[in-house]
Amino acid sequence: MEKRFRDVPALTGGSNRALPNDKGKDWLRAGKLNLVDLAGSERPSKTGATGQRLKEATKINLSLSALGNVICALVDSKCKHIPYRDSKLTRLLQDSFGGNTKTLMVACLSPAENNYEETLSTLRYANRAKNIKNKPRINEDPKDTLLREYQEEIKKLKELLAKQICQNDLRDSNALSPPSI
Repeated sequence: MEKRFRDVPALTGGSNRALPNDKGKDWLRAGKLNLVDLAGSERPSKTGATGQRLKEATKINLSLSALGNVICALVDSKCKHIPYRDSKLTRLLQDSFGGNTKTLMVACLSPAENNYEETLSTLRYANRAKNIKNKPRINEDPKDTLLREYQEEIKKLKELLAKQICQNDLRDSNALSPPSI
């Protein structure tokens, strides 16, 4: 088991990019990538862990159990409280599960017969996790959103007004021109 999970090994990277909009104002678009090795649930009876390793295995199992509870709560539409604060792991992954992100979970399985229980447990875990429905969206200040929507509406109204004026001018010019023979 080593120390694969004690400090929740994670590789986090980020990117920020300014994109100009149609008015010349820059929009800041940011991205973040978290890669986390969740290790596996450790069965002390199977691994023969004692002492410090047994304590680590217990902490790993508690964190994975807390993550399982978060996953169940996110999938259950009736649940009003998501227990993110139950472990460091769930707090770390709060943005990834149920947040404003795209999330991918890779389940590593073993074809070995002696790992049947762990493989089945992993498949159940992944099956629950796949039912989480995140809806990533671009974060924008509500005032900026409203301003942008108003600007779009004004643009549409100006186009409509210009079209109406053209039609009226065309009608007026047809009314003034002499009838053709």
